[in-house]
Amino acid sequence: MRFSVFISVLRSLGPVVIGISLGFTLSLLSVSWTEETCPLESQEGGDVTSGQDGLLKGARKPNSVSAGNDAESGEDFEPRIVPYKQVQPAAPKKVFRAKYISTELGMRERLFVGVLTSKSTINTLGVAVNRTINHHFDTVVFFTGSRNRKVPHGMFVVSHGDDRLIWNMFQTIRYIFDHYINEYDWFYFIQDDAYTEADRIKTLVEHLSMDRELYLGRPEEFIGGEMEGKYCYGGFGYLLSRSLLIRLQPFLENCRNDILSSRPDEWLGRCIIDYTSSNCVSKFEGLEYHHYQLGKNYDPNKEQSEEFKKALTVHPVSDPEQMYRLHRYFSEIELQKTYDEIAKLQAEIKNVSILAFEGNRSAQWPVGVNPSFEPKSRFEVLKWEYFTEEEIYSCIDDSPKCELHGIDKMEVADVIDTAIEQLNKKYMPVLHLKKQQLINGYRRFDPTRGMEYTLDLQLEVVNQKGRSRSITKRVHLVRPLSHIEIIPMPYVTEATRVHIIIPLISEDRSYVNHFLEGFASNAFETSENAVLTFLFIYDPEEAQHVNHDDIFADVKNQINVYERKYPAVKIPWISVKTEIPSQIKFMDIISKKHPVDTLFFLAHINTNINAEFLNRCRMNSINNWQVFFPIHFQEYNSDVAYHNQPRPATVDLVKDAGHFDRRSFDEACFYNSDYMSTRSRMVEDVQENEDLLESLDIYEMFVKYSGLHVFRAVEPALHQQYRYRSCNPKLSEDLYHRCTLSNMEGLGSRSQLAMLLFEQEQGNST
Repeated sequence: MRFSVFISVLRSLGPVVIGISLGFTLSLLSVSWTEETCPLESQEGGDVTSGQDGLLKGARKPNSVSAGNDAESGEDFEPRIVPYKQVQPAAPKKVFRAKYISTELGMRERLFVGVLTSKSTINTLGVAVNRTINHHFDTVVFFTGSRNRKVPHGMFVVSHGDDRLIWNMFQTIRYIFDHYINEYDWFYFIQDDAYTEADRIKTLVEHLSMDRELYLGRPEEFIGGEMEGKYCYGGFGYLLSRSLLIRLQPFLENCRNDILSSRPDEWLGRCIIDYTSSNCVSKFEGLEYHHYQLGKNYDPNKEQSEEFKKALTVHPVSDPEQMYRLHRYFSEIELQKTYDEIAKLQAEIKNVSILAFEGNRSAQWPVGVNPSFEPKSRFEVLKWEYFTEEEIYSCIDDSPKCELHGIDKMEVADVIDTAIEQLNKKYMPVLHLKKQQLINGYRRFDPTRGMEYTLDLQLEVVNQKGRSRSITKRVHLVRPLSHIEIIPMPYVTEATRVHIIIPLISEDRSYVNHFLEGFASNAFETSENAVLTFLFIYDPEEAQHVNHDDIFADVKNQINVYERKYPAVKIPWISVKTEIPSQIKFMDIISKKHPVDTLFFLAHINTNINAEFLNRCRMNSINNWQVFFPIHFQEYNSDVAYHNQPRPATVDLVKDAGHFDRRSFDEACFYNSDYMSTRSRMVEDVQENEDLLESLDIYEMFVKYSGLHVFRAVEPALHQQYRYRSCNPKLSEDLYHRCTLSNMEGLGSRSQLAMLLFEQEQGNST
């Protein structure tokens, strides 16, 4: 029995034992037995068997390198050089970089505002809400079911195409998830029949942490009271955090299918409570959502309750007029609060300045306004202008004295009234002051702080007992510069083609060759994206002889020469017959020959046009937004500016070489569409007064008849050589006067003219 068991076990283990034995046998057979050197550390070991040549007999480890010294092994070994193959670098993966730093860093805007409106109220209450809050928030979007075909100007409206209230609320939340959930931290929703104090909402959000799951508004019980929790009443608006909306996002479809309600704010509240367990609250971490409910025929000016004054939202608003009245009331509250904070800070600065080393002198005056400009040389000293109530001793035409009128007279009267008001505020009720006259007045413009005034006033002082006397009081006032406003500008490009218009009269023919030489090097040879057009202006007598005695024949020949020299260039020209070369008259002809999107640059034959200015012309001329009137640098008469000196090859932008001619309005950059729309607005006035086309230039036309920005600035890249202009007496008195003043101011600087007069007097005396 035992033997049979032993046989059965042997049968099962036999193949395993045979396999292991066979493996050991084969491994021993694969070993090559060779002689291997082994250094003898000691000669005393009798058990060590020495072989031939002092080598030990023994087995070498497999795969070991033989270190034998026999000649055969040395001759058979040949070194093999493995060539180096440079590893080809893999194509680098394109790293995605966000367009904006805020996107790459995960930065988001603070507050998104959504206004729930309707087709019937978007043009009334919706417009009123937009006008009262749009300039306070970065993004205001109006959500409506169906809308009118014409959307109110300046409003971003999203239409869902359905007037069902619950459906619109669902689509609004889904629109937020699709477009804005990753861009804002807080989302504020308000109806268009509620007034929102925008600055208070922004202040509230600034004190809230972005990671809070918050549902903030006015809590309201659910209809019937069957459901636990409270929702935020939509009339007073509610605030939702991004964290809460992200948690709600996966369940929005379930809310649409499972929750039935008649009110959109109640539907949203049930959805939030069911899937996020967040109830509406009116207070959070010491902050409270203040609101106020209006009654019928409500007048905000008669309300004195603190609850109303602290309100963030006011509801319901019945009409746009009431919305604007509320906005005015709350704006006055915030403005007065700002004035109080300014007065408090000014008082604190005065108190602290006493402890300074210099005492009260260390505090600048007025408190909070930049200190006075400190000139670094005598050439930077600001000039004071002396004035009285009737006259000023610093005139535009450099006369020693001229009458005070217009805006200057209004300014002096306003400054005197302000001085009397401030003096009475300081000394009443002890003393009452009345103005008798202005003895002396001084003013100067400080570019760092504004207009400064020093007034010597003769005042009548009346005390509480009715006694009066006359005193003289010196006061100092400052009209500070207002805050700089950043105006958003439409996008423009430097790829626009510029059509350069050069009007020519008979006196301009001798300057054409010099102009074409400079323009060819600046535009033709560089392939500038510009088209040059000449406008030949004939008077009626010259036009009669144009067939056999054309006064512009030489100019036309010069144009042909340049067209042959530059085959890719075409220089068109237009002929006009008129007695008075009015800008508006010949632009009417040119405008009809070009598309509406043409960019014109109206220039003078003496103007040096280069690529730098053409780019600025493209950037500063914005279609349906802005026109550009550059002030060129007018060179002085070389006989005056370089008297007894050689004229330099190039004229630098220095005061002794020329000046920026503010009297000239010859250069202008504008789009044809802007010209046509402005020109159409003056049709009725032209019908009543036909001389209007000759009495106005294009600059005055844009100022009076267009709603565009008229941008006028000095242009250092626009030079004009000196030339005595022939002023046409047939033009209006204002245009003729400007032309003559430009000629006189272009002769030379005052010091240069004075030096010539001095030399002439010295010559006459000898």
